Amino acid sequence: MTATATTWAEVLHATEQRLARAGVPEPAVDAAWLVSAVSGWSRTLLHLHRAERPARAVLDRLAPLVDRRARREPLAYVLGSQEFMGLSFAVDARVLVPRWDSEVLVERCVALVADQPAPLLADLGTGSGALAIALAHALPRARVWASDQCAGALALARANAERLGVSARVTFLRGDLGGPLLAAGLAERCAAVVANLPYIPRAALADLEPEVRDHEPRAALDGGPDGLDVVRAAAPNLAALLAPGGWTLVEHGDDQGPAVRALLAATPGLAVAEQVLDYGGRERAVLARRIA
Repeated sequence: MTATATTWAEVLHATEQRLARAGVPEPAVDAAWLVSAVSGWSRTLLHLHRAERPARAVLDRLAPLVDRRARREPLAYVLGSQEFMGLSFAVDARVLVPRWDSEVLVERCVALVADQPAPLLADLGTGSGALAIALAHALPRARVWASDQCAGALALARANAERLGVSARVTFLRGDLGGPLLAAGLAERCAAVVANLPYIPRAALADLEPEVRDHEPRAALDGGPDGLDVVRAAAPNLAALLAPGGWTLVEHGDDQGPAVRALLAATPGLAVAEQVLDYGGRERAVLARRIA
């Protein structure tokens, strides 16, 4: 792919063509990211150096990255990081790639508890730690507890918290559906609980993009026959963790809002407050409150 390329412009073009042949959805964008990663220049600066000739050692570093992306490995895994709420998170095949859709959970949660001096927050199914760490970063006096059943995900989340400077205020525990947080004594103490749990209906997994279907962890995607098995199992713990008047935000697919609202409304101790829309105007999460 790069053997005959003599300038960065040719490298970019060859990389784009290789990715296009592999069916990558935005080959020009991804080519720019990959070439930027090995050149050390931002994508803007890269275009200012288009006529320059790259060193062979640089092209040798690029080739395996392009091969991985051409196999439809997620770009974030290839690059080793993904931006979320303005923060750079290390990601790999142990965790889902954080999506911008989920940023609305952080923004809404911050708005709900911003007037509290030192809110206690929880994150169920933390994965890379994106929600928990973003909340701790946005709320400097908050204490955040997060759980995940995957040891590998927790190791990555802890490393992200350390690198992003919030490890002293974020505690990660291994276990399922909030159970370890209740065991740690957080019952009826949390000002807010966020949950981005598996919610893809099992039959729909085969129709996902190859990047998701073939590379991201299935356990973090598979929500059972209707997509809501995990959310349904977690609902009682959401209520149990919340202090009276506390809030929970539960992410879901853009066609699952009515079902999740009904599920949470039927959970003792919870009252549905509103539907939260993502930046594309799609239903993305249900907000519920703990009642007596």
